Amino acid sequence: MAEKMMEESDNRRGVVGSFDEWSPLEEVIVGTALGACVPEPDPWVRACVSSRNVPWLERFGGTPFPRDILEPAQHELDGLAETLRALGIAVRRPEPLDHCQLRSTPHFEGRGLYAAMPRDILSVLGGTLLEAPMAWRQRHFEHEAYRPLVERYAAAGATRLRAPQPLRRDDLYRSPGEEGSGPFVTTEREPCFDAAEIIRCGRDLFTQRSQVTNLAGIRWLRDHLPAGFRLHRLSFDDPNPMHMDSTLMPLRPGLMLVNPSRPCHQRDLLEQAGWRLVEAPPPALPTDWPLFLSSPWLSMNLLVIDPRRVVVEREERATIRQLRALGFETIELPFRHVYTLGGGFHCATCDVRRRRDPADDIARYRFPGCGEADDAVRAGRSADRPSA
Repeated sequence: MAEKMMEESDNRRGVVGSFDEWSPLEEVIVGTALGACVPEPDPWVRACVSSRNVPWLERFGGTPFPRDILEPAQHELDGLAETLRALGIAVRRPEPLDHCQLRSTPHFEGRGLYAAMPRDILSVLGGTLLEAPMAWRQRHFEHEAYRPLVERYAAAGATRLRAPQPLRRDDLYRSPGEEGSGPFVTTEREPCFDAAEIIRCGRDLFTQRSQVTNLAGIRWLRDHLPAGFRLHRLSFDDPNPMHMDSTLMPLRPGLMLVNPSRPCHQRDLLEQAGWRLVEAPPPALPTDWPLFLSSPWLSMNLLVIDPRRVVVEREERATIRQLRALGFETIELPFRHVYTLGGGFHCATCDVRRRRDPADDIARYRFPGCGEADDAVRAGRSADRPSA
């Protein structure tokens, strides 16, 4: 009965609809850490993590995350969900699964990861719900945790766009240090991308070539975008790119938070389009904090509730001061144990519906093409080198 009432409410309110990272949030998916599995240090995992963390992954890979990490992380995710509900935002959660279960395809066998980071797998582009073809083998079956939600949204009228699931055979990956491999572990054998490589600014979308997103994936996304959307490929001074939402974070129309340690090669084009780029302050995370799958720059991995309120980790005092100086009200929550799993507030959520005022026209912030980066994708070139 409760599920039926939820479906009726969804139909009345409009199933999915989100064009950007800042409009008033009405419905969101918050991840779960239940059943999370430590990834084994396969080549595609090693390419994305610091070498100092490989021994830990070798020791625990393929087993559940230790309880002293998993339980507080789940508590933090539940706290985020409760806070959002208290703000009047509808919250959905993925199904908890045993991601340590050994499973197989015709091309490989292995264990999973988690359903803690819905932003990695899902993105809403206007009224379209996109399911991404993620690169890691550990994430091959992760869609199952979201299937009940996705099917319910589709049944209620949402447009569902699911990229072809990669086979993830050996030829999709290079070994780190392989001669002629370039900076990326993924080849162009088949399209792959993580949804966390998509930053939305109205009908202008940004992405990057990274360890988990290849040019074939970018081309597929460009070719299948909903009508009216444009995709721009950016590049950064980042030797190990993976997920843009700790590098570039729009806060409201005309204002972006940027990572000072990863300068954008197309910064002038963003500024010419009318955007003010503000450098994020240094992260506050202690150097000895366990951080196996990400960087301390999760400090700028924020969840914008609306153009005046932002969710931020409670210990990031410099970021909090900066946000307040920019005119935001900060909602401060503990999230460092979720950091340990590999994501911040933006990663751990997927906004399903944001209220967009029809009069809110951000056309004056539309972006020109981003030079060689866009041209390479349009031309179908498969060079793996990031644009200079």
